[in-house]
Amino acid sequence: MKYSHLFGKTIKDIPKDATLKSHQLLYQAGFIRESTAGRYYFLPLGQRVQQKIIKVVKEEMDRAGAQEILVPILHPLDLWKETNRDKADFGLLKIKDRRDMEFVLGGTAEEMLVDLVRKFQISYKDLPFQLYQFASKFRDELRARGGLLRVREFIMKDGYSFHASEDDFKKEYEKMSKTYTKIFERVGLNTFMVGADNGDIGGDYAHEFQVKSNAGEDTIFYVPSKKMYFNKEIAPTMATPFDQKGEEPKPMEDVVGKGIIGVEALAKFLNIPVEKTTKTILFETEKGDVIAAALRGEYDIDEIKLKRIIGCQSLTLIASEKIKELTGAEVGYAGILNLPKEVKVFLDDSMRGRVNFEMGSNKTDVHVINVNFERDLPLPEKFYDFKETRAGDLYPETGEPYEVFRGIEVGNIFQLGYHYSKKMKGATFIDEDGSEKPYYMGCYGIGIGRTLAAVVEVSNDDRGIIWPESIAPFDVHLIIIQNSKVKTQNDNSKVKNFGDEIYEKLQDVGVEVLYDDREVSVGNKFADADLIGIPVRLVVSEKTLQHGSGQAGEKIEFKKRTEKESKLLSFDEILQKIKK
Repeated sequence: MKYSHLFGKTIKDIPKDATLKSHQLLYQAGFIRESTAGRYYFLPLGQRVQQKIIKVVKEEMDRAGAQEILVPILHPLDLWKETNRDKADFGLLKIKDRRDMEFVLGGTAEEMLVDLVRKFQISYKDLPFQLYQFASKFRDELRARGGLLRVREFIMKDGYSFHASEDDFKKEYEKMSKTYTKIFERVGLNTFMVGADNGDIGGDYAHEFQVKSNAGEDTIFYVPSKKMYFNKEIAPTMATPFDQKGEEPKPMEDVVGKGIIGVEALAKFLNIPVEKTTKTILFETEKGDVIAAALRGEYDIDEIKLKRIIGCQSLTLIASEKIKELTGAEVGYAGILNLPKEVKVFLDDSMRGRVNFEMGSNKTDVHVINVNFERDLPLPEKFYDFKETRAGDLYPETGEPYEVFRGIEVGNIFQLGYHYSKKMKGATFIDEDGSEKPYYMGCYGIGIGRTLAAVVEVSNDDRGIIWPESIAPFDVHLIIIQNSKVKTQNDNSKVKNFGDEIYEKLQDVGVEVLYDDREVSVGNKFADADLIGIPVRLVVSEKTLQHGSGQAGEKIEFKKRTEKESKLLSFDEILQKIKK
């Protein structure tokens, strides 16, 4: 490709909302342009990289025995009604055709794959198998951000495996964990598997493939001694201890503190450590159950953890009117003392072992202090861990502090189990004994655009992008330098002719070349080459031609994007280096 003909050149300006390095560099280097918020054009350079990532993913998925298919973008809404996901609130986009048939724009394809497989008479002999696709996904994200890192439309590789049993699924899960690690290694990413939440599906098998980066949205908690990673949503945590040594229980008493709400203000008013305050939050589940969750005041509730403990799908904060009805007090004064019997109480393990602690009295403007278990409150049968994990918290099993950093999620693997096959009629296989059984499923996803952006986030310098060879838009960036001070135009013609010749010869042997044939300054050409980030830069100039007479003596300047120094090499020497 001649750069003079390339659609989408480099520019100096960046979008005002481009705060992340990948967003800035991909825009400046001419890889992407925004259509509307969260939707992007991939320009020729960007599309070449995207297609190379897809090629790597396809090669490794095929090697693992998965089979590629293509699913329609419009999913019949009736399929989603079978699993009750038509009511889900995660940004579904719905559409009607001229026959008033309702569809969902594909955001995820579980129902479609189950519907496809149940169209065939599957027997145990056909299992296991995995089907995957590369397809556009549509999700009405509330907040698109970070260029390609959080978008509303994107290409994903999503795969779905079908098994006769959970034990068989575990084998595929292990295979996919190795396959994904290899995929990300090949595209230049060092990933680690992070334990993650599996939402309503539940189960023990859910992992994200994360790339360590401050640009990431996810907070990762790492246990060095165990070499284990957890997403913040599920990281188990032990509350940090505080000094209560030698403290004896005191008489419980009410303290009036009109209008004092918030643990910091309350601790100051009562002259107690924040660790002795108690936060009590009232929720309602989708079934109408009322939940009181209490924990140490300096912590916040992790609703994902709490939902898993309760076994519910949704938690809604109870409205102020109902809080007053339940507790007899205004919002901000709830506690677990004297609650109605229908309220189910859950205590976080940060409450364990405290002496003389505070909590809401269920009376407006009144707090109760010097509360103690076994005297004022029954000791619960079990304490739970539903607090948000924070920097400084301890891993319960070993008592060691977590290492905390941010990450970009580029892929995930998780179990679906029987979640869809038991909800969708006919989603069964014929077992060896002739009985019909639901198949056990797994799911495996990779965000192609986000993977591309993650590579740029971790592989750049102050001059631009540094593409790994495996997914670079071109193998070589060829530049000709024509000297405006040469004695005759014929000298410049020699440079251009030699450049044209090298360009053709490289293409003839299968080397992909971006050829900068423009009549602009050498400084602009070098700056653009560094910004675009192709692994190898070749330069043809009057200087290189002077290093010999005839074809054998002519040299070309060779420089890797990752190195400072350049070398003068013959065409054959360059070809050997590129092939190597």
